[in-house]
Amino acid sequence: MRVDIWVEEMKVLVAVKRVIDYNVRVRVKADNSDVDLANTKMAINPFCEIAVEEAVRLKEKGVAEEIVVVSIGDKACQEQLRTALALGADRAIQVDVADAMDPLSIAKLLSAVVAKEQPDLVLLGKQAIDSDNNQTGQMVAALSKLPQATFASELIIADGKATVTREVDGGLQTLELSLPAVVTTDLRLNEPRYASLPNIMKAKRKPLEVLSADDLGVSISQKLKTVRVDNPPSRTAGVKVSTVAELVDKLKNEAKVL
Repeated sequence: MRVDIWVEEMKVLVAVKRVIDYNVRVRVKADNSDVDLANTKMAINPFCEIAVEEAVRLKEKGVAEEIVVVSIGDKACQEQLRTALALGADRAIQVDVADAMDPLSIAKLLSAVVAKEQPDLVLLGKQAIDSDNNQTGQMVAALSKLPQATFASELIIADGKATVTREVDGGLQTLELSLPAVVTTDLRLNEPRYASLPNIMKAKRKPLEVLSADDLGVSISQKLKTVRVDNPPSRTAGVKVSTVAELVDKLKNEAKVL
């Protein structure tokens, strides 16, 4: 039988990102300058939602004492922070920046929040579904000089250590990290819950602190520039073949891959 040991006053910091809802078809602006966000439904990045759920489960087990959620962005991201509060987080921090930041700038800001909050565990989604960079968690760990485990499919906190099972190309790998540590979450770690109406109402009264980059002592500048955004090329319809010989013929004479 596995017993999770409660760590006194353990604090979990969870980073969340505001992204286009994964059910929404992404539109490109007519001038190809960017993605069109006008009247588009936004949501918490699904991997970040998994990180929030894992933090809440740790608190329900008595392992975690406090959950703090943080997001980098303008005032609009407060909607996602309130959602995280409704899911079970205790308080929220918005780092107010006007423009979309590159992963390194975001990591610098998050690292400053880590230094300010001194959490025992930092949870992030392994990547965001808009940029798919898979960089921020690793950079936060490096800048904060903390051990890290990425792509977590299982997380156990006991005796001041985090045991993380992570998904790798060859199967599963298990790491043991001394706390504090940074862990990025994968799809199979858990299934996030839905926020109940009473908790949504309670979330409106939970504290939400707004900080600036200057408040954190971080100087940021955009390192990346979007040159052009295009829709992916349209795909032609597939065809059915009745025999292997017909398949080979089409691959050789039409697709010309053989």
